[in-house]
Order: sequence, then structure tokens, then C-alpha cells
Amino acid sequence: QAQLVESGGGFVQPGGSLKLSCKASGSIANIFAGYDLRWFRQAPGNEREFVARIDMAHITDYRDSVKGRFSNSSDNAEATVWLEMTNLNPEDTAVYYCNARKVRVFAKDDNFWGLGTQVTVSL
Repeated sequence: QAQLVESGGGFVQPGGSLKLSCKASGSIANIFAGYDLRWFRQAPGNEREFVARIDMAHITDYRDSVKGRFSNSSDNAEATVWLEMTNLNPEDTAVYYCNARKVRVFAKDDNFWGLGTQVTVSL
């Protein structure tokens, strides 16, 4: 059973920082390097939106609103991906989800999701 578990969420004041982690276990852990790793978030009343991505070559991409504030990294040996968030503002409040995806040409894609971790930015 493949599993992704997010952690590190919580309460922070505007301008503060949090570091989220997503650790893989089970069948995905030993093939972690073969997956694109993405972060999404969903705020109350909003649709899920893309936040950040790190690919198999450790090349990162971010949505425009978090560029310069968020940093994505991963460690294959630890089977973990991190999202470092700085200069947080209330608009960053959401449940953050990690996703591991492997697109296959000749078979069904692998696509795993964690259950999310809550980030609340407020005074």
C-alpha cells in the first residue's frame, strides 16, 4: 500500500514561515525518485489550485503568487518532499496536499495523494 503523509501545518501569523513535509511509505518509497512531486492547496470556498512542483531532475516550478516565497525540495533517500513557505499571508490559508505522479505511455498513470495538512495564517 503506497501512502503519502503530509505534516508541518499549523497556525502562523502573517509574515511568518512554515515548512511542510510529505513523506512516502509503502510501495512508493523505494521508487520515489521516479515521480513528479506536486503540492496543491484548497481554501474554503475555493477550488483546488496548483502550488509547486519538483520533478525527477529536481527542477522546480511554482504558481506566480508564491514565487520567491515558497521553495520546494526533495530527498530520494528519505522519500520526502518539503515545501518551505515564508512571508505567509492570509491568502495562503488552505489545506495543503502533496501528490506523486508518474505518467506512463503504455500503462495507467500512477497518481497518489496525501490527506492534507492545514495551514492557517492569521492574527
